[in-house]
Amino acid sequence: MERKISFVEGKFYHIYNRGVDKRIIFSNKHDYDRFTLLLHVLNTSENLKIRDLLRGKNFNELFKIKRDDPIVAIGAYCLMPNHFHLLLTPLVEGGLSKFMLKLETAYSMYFNIKNKRNGALFQGAFKSQYLDTDEYLKYIYSYIHLNPAKLKDKNWRKYGPKNFDSLREFILNYEYSSVGEYKKNSAIVTAPSNFPEYIKEYKTEKEYLKTMVDDWLNYETEEITQGNPV
Repeated sequence: MERKISFVEGKFYHIYNRGVDKRIIFSNKHDYDRFTLLLHVLNTSENLKIRDLLRGKNFNELFKIKRDDPIVAIGAYCLMPNHFHLLLTPLVEGGLSKFMLKLETAYSMYFNIKNKRNGALFQGAFKSQYLDTDEYLKYIYSYIHLNPAKLKDKNWRKYGPKNFDSLREFILNYEYSSVGEYKKNSAIVTAPSNFPEYIKEYKTEKEYLKTMVDDWLNYETEEITQGNPV
């Protein structure tokens, strides 16, 4: 069901959702790739038939499809086994809600057909947080890209990383987030030009991760967090 909330063009939002009953929603590489592809091809005002779109094209070709009329700009994304995070800004009126409706519907249909199941895949309507300050935007950008760290070291936030270099390599090479697009300066799913310059400025990979960790720690220390992300 499409939620009855107004999202303002040019403002920034953290969008997230998890599987119903915290179930796994990405069980293999094909699932992750499918959702990532949907992030790209569904970002349009056109009403596409995914089955027709996929026919006769390989995975890499689909990412070359031009989107002349995107309805949102994606600043960051991260897919985890049972949930996902997106940093979005709507480009047209109603764009964010329309995009999320198309995204969750298309992926749910794919997942249910593949796994021969019925019913809701996600835990209700997607959740949203309005990022009303630069500090909050930096925090969420960092939070999204640091999310995979808990797969490598589940207590890193509480006790600090066991091995910072190893954790850095894991995060910067995590296949199912937008960190690779920033690392390679190659925007495919993301649209960095629609977001403040400061969220993507770094000189080295080591500095990039340290900056993200610092932004996350500084925001937590100041105790100005709004809400509790997944």
